[in-house]
Amino acid sequence: MLTAVVNEYVALRRSLGAKFVEEAEALRSYAKFAAARGDKHVLTGRAIEWAALATTASRRENRLRLVVAFAIHARSEDPHHDLPPRHVFAGARSRYRRPPYIYAPEAVGTLLAAAARLGPAGSLRPDTYSTLFALLTCAGLRVSEALRLRLGDFSDGSLVVRSTKFGKTRLVPLHPTATEALTRYLARRNAACPVDDHVFVSLRGNPLKYKYVYRTFLGLVSGWSAGPNRPRPNLHGLRHTFAVRSLEDSPTGRDHVGWHLRALSTYLGHVSVASTYWYLRSTPQLMRDLADVCAPTFEEGQS
Repeated sequence: MLTAVVNEYVALRRSLGAKFVEEAEALRSYAKFAAARGDKHVLTGRAIEWAALATTASRRENRLRLVVAFAIHARSEDPHHDLPPRHVFAGARSRYRRPPYIYAPEAVGTLLAAAARLGPAGSLRPDTYSTLFALLTCAGLRVSEALRLRLGDFSDGSLVVRSTKFGKTRLVPLHPTATEALTRYLARRNAACPVDDHVFVSLRGNPLKYKYVYRTFLGLVSGWSAGPNRPRPNLHGLRHTFAVRSLEDSPTGRDHVGWHLRALSTYLGHVSVASTYWYLRSTPQLMRDLADVCAPTFEEGQS
């Protein structure tokens, strides 16, 4: 019964334009967990028990929030469903996003070199992951966007990124070096997997799934030290890094920076420049640039 209601809820969310992929997988996991214990409705205790299986407080809170949203939907048809409390594990802290991890150029090189050494020897896997991580870094794609790319989406040095987070399609021009590297990878990929048309495929020739990409990434950075009060390396940090490095390369002058930010927002696929601001974090170079701009003003005694 719970599984059927979950499937109805997933279909509803997708009909409204949401991708709802990882969320659907998590809700089905909850429904299977609850049904195995004889539940026919959402029960508060069971929802908390399932959410508590996550490894961190924020993930437990996210799991519980997902069940709460589902329970609100289910209760509209059947009041026997409980409505669990929203904040049990992480509380108000879950409303704040973790600061992104900004990769130094040397760190990106280390990540790509480690990906290129992945096994099995002689397989397409090291090429797949090194190319994927490089593309995320140099084009600022979301991981889901990169994994959905098809062979026909790459031509004339550009990528067509279809059905993005906001249901839009955009053209992403690539640097010539990125175009060359992606072309080399596709030649090897097409020889190894002539059937499926996804750009990034698994060893079995199937579309590469996020959970395996994330698991592989964690293995590659497992020995990295984040340092005190610093976020740990994460996949989405590659997109943040692209945004920050792009700002560092912006022409000087207020008008030029404004135009640059609007172009960056479009390139990233954001619906507004305000969404891009979240991606920008201070780096030593940005702080030096800011100091250089401000120094003459202070030297002249102006406010």
